[in-house]
Amino acid sequence: MTGSHATPAKAARPDQRRRGSGLALLVIASCQLMVVLDITIVNIALPHMQRSLGFSTENLSWVVNAYTLTFGGLLLLGGRLGDILGRRRVFIFGVLLFVFASLLGGLSQESWQLLAARSLQGVGGAIASPTALSLITTTFREGPERNRAFGVFAAVSAGGSAIGLLAGGLLVEWLDWRWVLFVNVPIGLLIAFATPRYIPESERHPGHFDVLGALTSTIGMVLLVYGFIRASEDGWTDPLTLGSFAAAVVLLALFIGIERRSRQPITPLWMFRDRNRAGVYGMMLSLAAAMFGMFFFLTLFVQNVLDFSPLRAGLAFLPISVIIAVGAGLASQLLPRWGPKPFMVAGALLAAIGLGWLTLTDVHSSYLGSILGPMLVFGFGMGMQFVSLTLMAVSGVAPKEAGAASGILNATQQVGGSLGLSILVTMFGTASRHEAADQVPTFLQQATPAQLLEFRRTGELPRPWSDQVLASGVSSAFVVAAAFAVLAALIALFVIQVRPSDLARLQGGTDPGQPATPAPPAHPPTQ
Repeated sequence: MTGSHATPAKAARPDQRRRGSGLALLVIASCQLMVVLDITIVNIALPHMQRSLGFSTENLSWVVNAYTLTFGGLLLLGGRLGDILGRRRVFIFGVLLFVFASLLGGLSQESWQLLAARSLQGVGGAIASPTALSLITTTFREGPERNRAFGVFAAVSAGGSAIGLLAGGLLVEWLDWRWVLFVNVPIGLLIAFATPRYIPESERHPGHFDVLGALTSTIGMVLLVYGFIRASEDGWTDPLTLGSFAAAVVLLALFIGIERRSRQPITPLWMFRDRNRAGVYGMMLSLAAAMFGMFFFLTLFVQNVLDFSPLRAGLAFLPISVIIAVGAGLASQLLPRWGPKPFMVAGALLAAIGLGWLTLTDVHSSYLGSILGPMLVFGFGMGMQFVSLTLMAVSGVAPKEAGAASGILNATQQVGGSLGLSILVTMFGTASRHEAADQVPTFLQQATPAQLLEFRRTGELPRPWSDQVLASGVSSAFVVAAAFAVLAALIALFVIQVRPSDLARLQGGTDPGQPATPAPPAHPPTQ
């Protein structure tokens, strides 16, 4: 009798555990989707934010940078918070902070209010995202179950960009740009409500917070980016421009000094002693700079010059998400045979070719004839890069340091994207001013009295002259973006050295004395 009653109970437990783990994975993946989706969903709304809140094109880049700088700068601190205070409670706090900031952003009536909200969103994302990744390691058992969870997490990260493009187009076209922020509120509240029910609290680990390191690095990068953007509008000799650069140098130097002396640094500097890992971080800085710029300027071009609706613009960018997945899949299949270096070199060169092709963009360009082709070439190259860079970043790293290695890669992506975008905006602003000066005489000859009156009032050229100015600035920005991709290719060619132990791990073996522990996946390079 006892045995007959015991059997059903034992059979039910695995099913119940699988349902619970499935719901836990749904909660964690939903948070990651919300954080990743927020980057591309806002991109589609940029032209509408610009018109609604009066941004200049240069200052509009802060809508992207305010989020990515705080997100990337505080990403490693967010992961440390979860380790010390308990990952579940920190995860919930990060999600609720993200929700609150999204609500504030959607209610913004002034440009500074939106930028403040975007910065706060970045803080919430920096707390929630790395904690979500850590929760997988504490919620799922090592082996196939955890590997499957990591696979879902990575797939959601990659797919979030495509979903954001489409969702952003739908929300802006059918409702209003504010809904690209409001949409996070119900999603985040559901995640916060479900988390205590399906995710257990993790064990706390002793340690301390490197708050000073996080603040000096983040503020230093903000000042550096501000310096570049201000230079695009007020010139390189402007006192505030020079002061921003000087303060940035001091703070970043102070950050390095703090990290060298800290017992538990937010950025373990010894990670950069390895030649390959330092090269990978340099490549990510360069490629993220090119990628963020491509999405930013093409979003403005297709909506302002080609007159695409927000929905059509979102659909126009979907092919690049698909081709990134194709490139990543091909690279993952062939890496064990050829190693990562050929894909790193070829991927960076393809990205450079795509961006170089985009330098030909002008007011006569069309989507099918001038935009789609270079986007596909660029996206295929970036897909090859994602797998290769992630593997090389964690190659030869002890299991306990794998999270830090991939975390630095993610932070490098966000910070590099923000810094690169500010440099591209500087080039855009310089080229645009020169083109506007060339266009003014023609405008004065051909303009109607109403156009002349509006020009005297605002100082801005109307269409079609403004289209020429925008196209010229975008084309010049892509020249610098292509140079970033070429720099990445040179790093891959001359710095990266694939060791026999790296190939052995890719082919299913292990480095002597190094346990084969899967490393947490880095965020795919989406913008």
